[in-house]
Amino acid sequence: MNKVLKNSWALFIGMGFIMMSYGFQGSLLGVRAVQEEFSLTSTGFMMSGYFVGYFIGAATIPNIISRVGHIRVFAAFASLASLVILVHSVLIDPFIWFILRVLTGVSMVCIYTVAESWLNDRSSNRNRGSVLSVYMVILYGAMGIGMFLLNFSSPKNFEPFILVSVITSAALIPILLTKKKAPTFKRIKAMTLSDLYEASPFGMISSFFYGTIQSALFTLLAVYATSMNFTILEISIVTFLLAVSGAVSQFPVGKISDMYDRRKVIIFSTFGAAFFALLAILVSRQMYLPAGLATSKTWFYIFLILFSFCSLPMFSLILAHTNDYIPREKFVAAGAGLQFVFGLGAMSGPFLCSIFMDIVGSNGFFFFLFFFHAIIGIFGVYRMKVRPTVDNPDSQFVAMPQTITPAGIELNPSTEPIDEPVKEDGKIN
Repeated sequence: MNKVLKNSWALFIGMGFIMMSYGFQGSLLGVRAVQEEFSLTSTGFMMSGYFVGYFIGAATIPNIISRVGHIRVFAAFASLASLVILVHSVLIDPFIWFILRVLTGVSMVCIYTVAESWLNDRSSNRNRGSVLSVYMVILYGAMGIGMFLLNFSSPKNFEPFILVSVITSAALIPILLTKKKAPTFKRIKAMTLSDLYEASPFGMISSFFYGTIQSALFTLLAVYATSMNFTILEISIVTFLLAVSGAVSQFPVGKISDMYDRRKVIIFSTFGAAFFALLAILVSRQMYLPAGLATSKTWFYIFLILFSFCSLPMFSLILAHTNDYIPREKFVAAGAGLQFVFGLGAMSGPFLCSIFMDIVGSNGFFFFLFFFHAIIGIFGVYRMKVRPTVDNPDSQFVAMPQTITPAGIELNPSTEPIDEPVKEDGKIN
C-alpha cells in the first residue's frame, strides 16, 4: 500500500481536488437552477448535458491521448472544466448551461480516463486491488467533502462558481509537477452489443436502466431537496449521505454476492431500493413547510441511506454478474461494453426524471427511482426462470466507482495479469 501511495500520490491528490469540485458543482447547479426558476424539464434537460458530453468524450479521448499524451490531456481538460464553470455564473440560461454541461462531461471523462490508465501503468498484479480501493476512497470521500462546500456562499452569488474553478485548477499542480514518466496509452476494445447481450441479457439491460437511474439520482437529488424547501445545510447533508453510504455499502453487499446467487442479490437489492424509495415518499409529508411547521426529516435521512445502500453497489454487481457468463480474458471488454450501455441510459435519466417531477410534483423524483429499479428487478426474476445460474470461479465482486472507465476496470484484480511497472533503469517501481 505504501508503494502505491508513493508512486501515485500526485495523481491521487489531483483526483481528490477534481472530485471535490465535481461534488460541489453538481449540487450548486441544481440548487441555482431552482432559484433561477428554471422549469423542471429545463433543469433535467440541462443536467443531462453532462452525460451527453461524457458519452462523446468516451468515444474520442483515446485518439486525443494517443496524439498528445496523458499530462497535456489532463491539463487541457482540467483547464476547460475550470473555465466552463465560470461561464455558468455569467450566462444564466438552460440551453447555454446544457452546452456547458456537455463540455464538462467531455472534460471529466477525459480526466477519468487519464487517471485510471495512469494508475494501471503504476500497478502490478500484487497491488492493483489496493490501488482501486484507495482510488475509490479518494473519489467518494472528496466528492462528499465537496458537497458540504455548498455552504460556502449562497448559490445566487458568483463566489461558489469561482471556488469550483479554483479547486479544479488546483488539481493541475501536483500532476504537472510530478517527475513520474507518463504511461503509454493502451486502447481497450469493447464487446459488440450483440455479443454482450448474448453473453448476459440481464447484465446489458440492467446496465442501461441503471445508467438512467444513476444519472438522475446524482444530478437531481439537490433539485428535489431544494424544491422541498430544504436549507443549504440540509441539502449538503442529503447529498453527502447519498455518496458516503453508497460507498460504505459496496463491500458488504459485494461479499454477500460472492457467497450467494448473484442474480438474487441484484434482484433483492433493486427491489429493496424501490421499497425504500416508496418509504421516502411516505415520510416526506410536509417536509417542505417552513421551520417549525415542517415534519421531521430524520426518517427521510434514514430511508435515503438505506436506499443508497441497496442502489449504489448495483453497477459493480451487474459487472460481476456479467463476468459470471464469460471467460476471464473478456472481463475488460465486457466492462467497456457495459459502460457504453450505461452511458446510453444515463443520457436520458435527468430529462425523464424531470418529466416525472413535472407531472407528479417533487416526489416524482422518488417515483422515478421506484419505477426503474422495479423494471430491473422484474426483468431479473424473468431471466432467472429462463436461464440457470452459472458458477465461474474467475468471477468475483470488485467495488467500482460509478464513474469508472474501461481503463479503470482493468484495475479489477480478477482480470488478466498485467505487467510489472518498470523504471527507466530497469528496476520495479
